[in-house]
Amino acid sequence: MSYIDINCDLGESFGEFVIGQDDQILPHITSANVACGYHAGDHNVMAKTVKLAAVNNVKIGAHPGYADLSGFGRRVIDTTPDDIYHFTIYQISALQGFCHINKTSIHHVKPHGALYNVAAANREVAQAIANAVYDCNPNLVLYGLAGSELIKAGVERGLKVANEVFADRTYQADGTLTPRTHVNALIKDVESAVSQVINMVKNKVVKAVDGSLVPIQADTVCVHGDGEHALAFVLELNKCLEENDIKVHSL
Repeated sequence: MSYIDINCDLGESFGEFVIGQDDQILPHITSANVACGYHAGDHNVMAKTVKLAAVNNVKIGAHPGYADLSGFGRRVIDTTPDDIYHFTIYQISALQGFCHINKTSIHHVKPHGALYNVAAANREVAQAIANAVYDCNPNLVLYGLAGSELIKAGVERGLKVANEVFADRTYQADGTLTPRTHVNALIKDVESAVSQVINMVKNKVVKAVDGSLVPIQADTVCVHGDGEHALAFVLELNKCLEENDIKVHSL
């Protein structure tokens, strides 16, 4: 039997603006990455999301990003490794406060958006994030793009790591995600997305956009909670994983 963790980016609402279907999706995932107020979310949303995750027995992760509310954290901000180290600690620590009052704890850290993509390729940024996670709590799991610089930095720092794969994103021949600016970046067909996940988990390969098969380690799969059909996709993914003898469980 194969195993996989299902993680989802949640807590992305802000004030009166509601994003996603958090309460409906939480019962069907095993790990939640909670926005920490820099790219999305706010203190009230963080509090609500942590409480919901705890009630549903879902592992809670900090989801730090660049300070970019208007761009949803998808714009690269040119800053120093020291700044990245400090704002990562700041965001992890903010979420830990809400975990504390709900008598739970942070399980993992997964950078968001542009920060995630930069850390996948930039060794200095990856090290800054890994150091911040370790210094907050060396028992935290660091989630990063499978085989990336972030995963390598986490291993070197002595952290437990989770190689992350994506259900609804296409891959390049070097194992990186196709940039969102490309027309073929997203997989919109549910059957194709589910098939890609099963292939990555069972056969440890992903078919790149050029047709080549790229070796990949799949410890956790990301599903996005802000899409119009997010809930339906998560339900279908769970059903197909079970049919293919893949057990869903947290890391």
